[in-house]
Amino acid sequence: MMLRRNFPKALCIGLTLVIAVNILLGFYTKGTLQSLIVGMVHRDLPLPLAEWDGAVIKRLSHLEVELQHLKETMKWSMKRQENVNNTLKQAMEAMASETQHKFHKKLFPDSQLFKEWGEGLSEAQQKKAQDLFQKFGYNVYLSNQLPLNRTILDTRDSRCLQKTYSSQLPSLSVILIFMNEALSVIERAITSIINRTPSQVLKEIILVDDFSSNGELKTPLNKKIKFYNQKYPGLLKIIRHNKRRGLAQSRNTGWEAATADVVAILDAHIEVNIRWAEPILARIQEDRTVIVSPVFDNIRFDTFNLQKYGLAIDGFNWELWCRYDSLPQTWLDLHDATAPVKSPSIMGIFAADRLFLGEIGVLDGGMLVYGGENVELSLRVWQCGGKIEILPCSRIAHLERHHKPYAMDLSIALKRNALRVAEIWMDEHKHMVYLAWNVPLENSGIDYGDISSRKALREKLKCKTFDWYLKNVYPVLKPIHSIVGYGRMKNTLDESICLDQGPVPGKSPIMYYCHTFSPQNVYYHLTGEFYVGALTAETDSEEHCLTDPGKGEKPTLEPCSKAAKNGLYIYWNFKLGGAVINRTTKRCLEIKKDTSGTYVPVLQTCTTQVWKIQHTIRDWGSN
Repeated sequence: MMLRRNFPKALCIGLTLVIAVNILLGFYTKGTLQSLIVGMVHRDLPLPLAEWDGAVIKRLSHLEVELQHLKETMKWSMKRQENVNNTLKQAMEAMASETQHKFHKKLFPDSQLFKEWGEGLSEAQQKKAQDLFQKFGYNVYLSNQLPLNRTILDTRDSRCLQKTYSSQLPSLSVILIFMNEALSVIERAITSIINRTPSQVLKEIILVDDFSSNGELKTPLNKKIKFYNQKYPGLLKIIRHNKRRGLAQSRNTGWEAATADVVAILDAHIEVNIRWAEPILARIQEDRTVIVSPVFDNIRFDTFNLQKYGLAIDGFNWELWCRYDSLPQTWLDLHDATAPVKSPSIMGIFAADRLFLGEIGVLDGGMLVYGGENVELSLRVWQCGGKIEILPCSRIAHLERHHKPYAMDLSIALKRNALRVAEIWMDEHKHMVYLAWNVPLENSGIDYGDISSRKALREKLKCKTFDWYLKNVYPVLKPIHSIVGYGRMKNTLDESICLDQGPVPGKSPIMYYCHTFSPQNVYYHLTGEFYVGALTAETDSEEHCLTDPGKGEKPTLEPCSKAAKNGLYIYWNFKLGGAVINRTTKRCLEIKKDTSGTYVPVLQTCTTQVWKIQHTIRDWGSN
């Protein structure tokens, strides 16, 4: 009877336990379930009938206790699961936030800064980065986040790694020139020099500030210098100009303060590469009259990634603007990738024996602001007993600005400095610089300063002629002596428009509103050619000649030798204030209005149209 009375209770408790176990399967570990099953097996062992009723009640009581324990365990498990869910929720929210962050509106879609960089920046960050970019010409926002001591790719030829150098090399002064540079860029330059230059040769790092207005280059920079000198006593020095003195004079200031055997005059926006100094010091130790340059790699202005540049020599055009030229065959024939390469010029970064550099006049302090000072030094070195070499095993990464914010238009200083160089060093070939800059040979109106002391230096050093330099050092540069008229060319029907080379690439000249840039440079030769566009004057490239193709009414521009080989007509008769007549076809270059009412150049039967050219040489064009 007792069994029957207690059976519903047992059944209720048992069902409850089954449900609880099913729920618990979602929370319990394998080991816990195993223990529970073993316990139930033990409880199912057979008992005498007399004892069975009491045992059932006793066991069911135990089950109630265990059920309570399970209940507590379930509460704990559910709470733990809730914590896991909260963690997952927070992670998902963070991911969503990050995703949203990555898709901020681009505020400056046309800015070169954001072409390959800046994905995921907030609008506030974009504004800050763009402001700094406009101010400095490179990505200061990124620079400020990069480590000062960063690893850059070793870009040397593998054969350079096998070179060994003397343990007794000359001492070195490194001069860093700057004006309104970003502090982090200067610090990275200093850090690379300290870390990648043998301490036994690095005597000093001299900073020359050419009258910066950037506030972080005042007290903050002084504090940085003090910090460096605590670690490396006396290593860093700083000299500040009290007015803007320009690049050449800033380099002279650094040279004057230097005390080591060799000076390396660098920009402050560089990072020297591994073992950059040893090839320089070893070469100058062999020959004190050689001015050496490392090979430059490019630090991208936007990403600060290193872009390896190939080996080339440094040249220039008749505007004295720098360019890279092909390696000379004499060097290629050596089959030695580590050998120095003779170069007609240097870029702005170079190293020299300190005393020899002084003997030949350092840099011309009469060069203003920027431009041409490196070509002036190059001509002086070669013409006055020295030589210039590029060292393949010395590499320096140079940060090339997207724009120069401190002087958006450098043409005034470049032109003035170029004429100064021409007057001192180029003798009878100086007219080529005037032609390239479209400046009248007489009464140019450009003050290139007092050159008497530099001419006296040339006389003292018994320097060679520029003609010797062209023939023996830089035969690629080609002087032209047959040009008699140059500058802007206008038709008297409308003197507000000028003959223009038109879109590049292309070969169709146009008439366009007159301006002062090289697409409207025109050069007329006594031999009959009209060059239109910039005056290249190199042996391995050609000017474009105005051509009558012999059919149709449109004139063309063709490389001069190609046009002659193809039977095109490139020779014209022209006198100042007269018609432009092709010598073979007898057609005239004239202008007429097209359907839109715009004047275009045409070839047609001559009418009464006449042309004017801006400048003449000697007595050509006079009545």
